[in-house]
Amino acid sequence: MPNNKQAEKRVRLNETRRQENKIVRSSMRKAIRVVVEADSAEAATAALPTANKRIDKAAKKNVIHDNTAARYKSRVARAASSK
Repeated sequence: MPNNKQAEKRVRLNETRRQENKIVRSSMRKAIRVVVEADSAEAATAALPTANKRIDKAAKKNVIHDNTAARYKSRVARAASSK
């Protein structure tokens, strides 16, 4: 439990930021899943820009590391091209 007003505020801010990060991360993962689980090559190729955009936004907001973003983008592109 926080012992002063500043610590209480930090708890509130951390919870708010955690929720925002959760939204960014889950939307990124959903976009990746659409590409990976696509039935056809056309569907995967069409969903690829959205997935890359979500990955880039998560990296820009420091939800994921830049190298992690690069790894995700590489894997998603490889998955889309192998369909």
